[in-house]
Amino acid sequence: MKQVWVCLLALVLTAGALSAAEGGGRWVTNLAEAQKIAVKEKKDLLVNFTGSDWCVWCIRLKKEVFSQPGFAAAAKDFVLVEIDFPQNTPQAADVKKLNRALAEQYGIEGYPTVLLMNAKGEVYAKTGYKPGGADKYVQQLLELKKNKAEKAAK
Repeated sequence: MKQVWVCLLALVLTAGALSAAEGGGRWVTNLAEAQKIAVKEKKDLLVNFTGSDWCVWCIRLKKEVFSQPGFAAAAKDFVLVEIDFPQNTPQAADVKKLNRALAEQYGIEGYPTVLLMNAKGEVYAKTGYKPGGADKYVQQLLELKKNKAEKAAK
């Protein structure tokens, strides 16, 4: 019986790793944890404020951009963070409270809102759904990051 549980656990972990690797890579759901990763890996943060199960534009952004293989390039430059506000998917009370606080802190008024931040949580760009697919979206993200670097150099 123990072997069955070990096999099931291995299967679940493998499936989780595969779904995380699909498209853009692993998404972190805790901003503080993501900031630690960003410092360690010397990356910026891409923080997606989303209504994953009800917001039409959020669903399109995930389907057309985040879940596409072309979006994987963004994971080279950004730690990916999802701050979710679902209506039909259960979410722990402490996660809801933390996500509401983050939305208030960053002045989120609509979904999807995608913020680009440095590892300290300082926002340098804001975007949302853009048509054109993953490759075009990644180009836009890299351009926004380049603009941040140019401003810092001045």
